[in-house]
Amino acid sequence: MATVTREKFDNIIEIKNVTKVFDGITAVDNVNLAVRRGEFVTLLGPSGCGKTTLLRMIAGFEMPTSGTILLEKQDVTTVPPHLRPINTVFQKYALFPHLNVFKNIAFGLKLKKIPTGEVDKKGRPVYRKFTKDEIAEKVERVLKLVNLEAYGYRDITGLSGGQQQRVAIARAIVCEPKVLLLDEPLGALDLKMRKEMQSELAAMHRNIGITFIYVTHDQEEALTMSDKVVVMTDGAVQQYGTPKKIYDEPANAFVADFIGESNILSGIMKEDFLVEFCGVQFKCLDKGFARDEKVDLVVRPEDIAISAKKGALGGEVVSTVFKGTYYEMEIVAGDYQFTVQNTTEYGVGSKVWLTIEPDGIHIMKKLKTVNSFVGEVLSENTVEICGGEFEFENTDGFERGDEVRVLVPFDKVELTDDEDDGVIGANVTQTLYKGSYYQVQVYTDDDQDFLVDTVDEWDIGDRVGIKINPKDLTVTRKAKTDNAETDNASQLDNMPEGEEESDE
Repeated sequence: MATVTREKFDNIIEIKNVTKVFDGITAVDNVNLAVRRGEFVTLLGPSGCGKTTLLRMIAGFEMPTSGTILLEKQDVTTVPPHLRPINTVFQKYALFPHLNVFKNIAFGLKLKKIPTGEVDKKGRPVYRKFTKDEIAEKVERVLKLVNLEAYGYRDITGLSGGQQQRVAIARAIVCEPKVLLLDEPLGALDLKMRKEMQSELAAMHRNIGITFIYVTHDQEEALTMSDKVVVMTDGAVQQYGTPKKIYDEPANAFVADFIGESNILSGIMKEDFLVEFCGVQFKCLDKGFARDEKVDLVVRPEDIAISAKKGALGGEVVSTVFKGTYYEMEIVAGDYQFTVQNTTEYGVGSKVWLTIEPDGIHIMKKLKTVNSFVGEVLSENTVEICGGEFEFENTDGFERGDEVRVLVPFDKVELTDDEDDGVIGANVTQTLYKGSYYQVQVYTDDDQDFLVDTVDEWDIGDRVGIKINPKDLTVTRKAKTDNAETDNASQLDNMPEGEEESDE
């Protein structure tokens, strides 16, 4: 019994400090991850977050720039794909159109060699190929598993998308891999077929019992099928946990925004179990924050009670939409526009009161509280950061060549429609609505990121320029022990009064 328990719950895959860089751009950034044997783990994130690159490194199609990948405690970082007990199901299936269903599934078995248990004269193990009967037995078994028992001799081109997907999965599992990788396998299916295949994939995983690692950008897929979800952005893991844990207790504002609908606000932690936002103090269940620490917080739309008579926050309904089993209303209260879901509709223009119970508020530490960069003074009043020359007010006598740290509050960065109107160019990679403003993340051409608080809405993928008023750059001498990971709180302590991040 003890042996079975150990085999079931040990880590089949361990990813240690894995980084992948393409042409100077970091696609996967120092990822550490452990996957237990038999789990269904989903890599979830927006396009370009590094999830497929990480999957390809597990498969062996890409080599890490640095770091180690272990399979059953063995280092397979440089082992080629065909020598790993791992199979992959691709989004486009990669089926052979000239072969029928049976021959597509049998293709890998015909190439595979298995040990006979004997050795040759030189003491080397002897291998053999599967017999025709063995191949037929294995193919028929997986055809039954994927509900295609009567389709063995059908042409691939005559199958529906869902049936082709099942064939691709059958071909991947017939060789009995220890890990099955699935790279957005349902992306080409229509909505109805996709939902059906979600249930079938989850059932297959239970029946087969091997480890599944699944890549998707669809939150519903991840929450529906997975034992664990890995939320990624910018090549880094933001949170790893069960679907319920990630939904109920997001690690940061990105996770809260990406998983389900959320109201995300800036607040101030007054003391343990007490937070202030929208000018009102609310009881919560969180502790361990510094007194008056600036925090992000999330309130799910279904966790807000609405009443016409009394509550903690007064507001006005500005829109209402019937969603089938509930009404979704937008309610302006204080300086924030809340999304509220309720089975009772309050019409546009209605004056209402909102109440939020302590367990409906989840507090999160801010990822950072100020933009911080290491730069070099170029002249009496210019400093180089992120590949651009920015003017600053040199009140401390910096000289050319001095290495400095440059701090810029989020709300002091200006984005321009025309890249040429800015000092440097950048791409919008994330945008997060925080009630009265948007928090936008942009990446410069040298892979540095700015967070920008703005009332303007920007789309992901927009190309923008970056401008900063010289008086809004705080330049300090860089200490020998200072580095890019310096704590933002200590950086803020050195900023002139009034230049801290605005809470809007």
